[in-house]
Amino acid sequence: MTSTSPAETAAPAHPLPDGTGSDDGTGGVLSGPWRALTLGIVSVVLLLAFEATAVNTAMPTAAQQLDGIGLYAFAFSGYFTTTLLAMVVSGQWCDRSGPLAPLFSGIAVFAAGLVTAGTAVNMWMFVAGRAVQGLGGGLVIVALYVVVGRAFPERLRPSVFAAFSAAWVLPSILGPVISGAVTQHLGWRWVFLAVPVLVLLPLAVMGPALRRSERSQASLRAGAYDWRRTRDAAMVALGAALLQYAGQRLDGWALLPAAAGAALLGPAALRLLPRGTLRAARGLPTVILLRGVAAGAFFASELFIPLMMQTQRGLSVTMAGLTLAPGGLSWAFGSWLQGRPGAERHRGALIRIGFVSTAVAVGGAALVLFPAVPVWVTAVFWGVGGAGMGLAIASISVLMMKLSKPEETGGNSAALQLSDALGNVLLTGLAGVLFAALGGGAVGAAAHGADGGAALPAGAFAAVFLTMPVVALVGAVLSGRATAKAGA
Repeated sequence: MTSTSPAETAAPAHPLPDGTGSDDGTGGVLSGPWRALTLGIVSVVLLLAFEATAVNTAMPTAAQQLDGIGLYAFAFSGYFTTTLLAMVVSGQWCDRSGPLAPLFSGIAVFAAGLVTAGTAVNMWMFVAGRAVQGLGGGLVIVALYVVVGRAFPERLRPSVFAAFSAAWVLPSILGPVISGAVTQHLGWRWVFLAVPVLVLLPLAVMGPALRRSERSQASLRAGAYDWRRTRDAAMVALGAALLQYAGQRLDGWALLPAAAGAALLGPAALRLLPRGTLRAARGLPTVILLRGVAAGAFFASELFIPLMMQTQRGLSVTMAGLTLAPGGLSWAFGSWLQGRPGAERHRGALIRIGFVSTAVAVGGAALVLFPAVPVWVTAVFWGVGGAGMGLAIASISVLMMKLSKPEETGGNSAALQLSDALGNVLLTGLAGVLFAALGGGAVGAAAHGADGGAALPAGAFAAVFLTMPVVALVGAVLSGRATAKAGA
């Protein structure tokens, strides 16, 4: 054994984004050949980050004013359900035609979903708008991963993913403040209606650089479009939607849509994910599985934190949203840390540390359900969780790229994002079921906590924040299977 991996010794020269030559092994992501492309794709991540932090802050108010607290989790999981379909479509579209068309189409669809949600007259229309957003988001995120896999050499990919995380820093700080101020003074609708204006920036910045990069990578495009994968993706999305609907009913009739949803989702997901994913086969299958476990455990918990802080501790919309800010900041730090020299030798350990940190953070965040615990405790624990997610998610992405051939990057990126969305759908749906079953959806618009109304039951939140740490610890146990055995 030597200190240099076979992948490093056999790595071919990587073309520059403009097609004028090959990477000479020097320079970073902001050096001349890569600068425009890096700034362009990071600006798209910045847009998605502002949207996510703004929506998390405004969502409790929107749900209460639309009398839809019972569908609170559904407004999030509906986004991820349609993302399931869009990711598979985007992966094949990218492999066949390059990432430019799916990326720009996704941004346009995403903006249309924001407008639909911002003009909603009831909670179901709001959920529909979130579903349209999911279609756009699914197209965009896979296209971004394909750009990274095709346009950047392996040595720069950890830094690119670190830049993705760094793009969340400003939104994590300013997003809750801006969203809270807009929600309180102008109304929650403007949080959704104002974001589409930001679409113009990434379109202007990234267009020329992406076109040049796409021309230089034309030889990597695949053959015919596989409609069977699109059919399977549609089955997964429909199955997930039926399972979510069944979870909202919580009665005997719910067994029918639940059974139909499981029958659609299970076989189709097995065909879309790499063989061995659900049994955590060593290597790429486990890498794909871990992405869903990490994303689901963290985000299924995060979406309930602003609601918990408002209804249980009487925080304002802005202050409740700011509780999540340390998570965004520390996520960037964790992602930066995994991109440092020497981190490649410790990928498995970094992923394991990330999962354990997430478990500690989710469990610790719920301590504010005890009135004697200061509200800032949740922000501290969420900072721990964000750092863990930065370590785990970026390391998982780097491993996926390393285990993928260039012509398979689109399909494997789609599988990674599919696992992410599926984990979010299933675990957010589970969280919603637990929350509603313990009385979380029964109070409706009257839930104002310390503001004078009836607070949501603390047990409904506790059920969520006690279940998700267990899921994260399962991920920690499985993380050792993401890399090859020592000496292999």
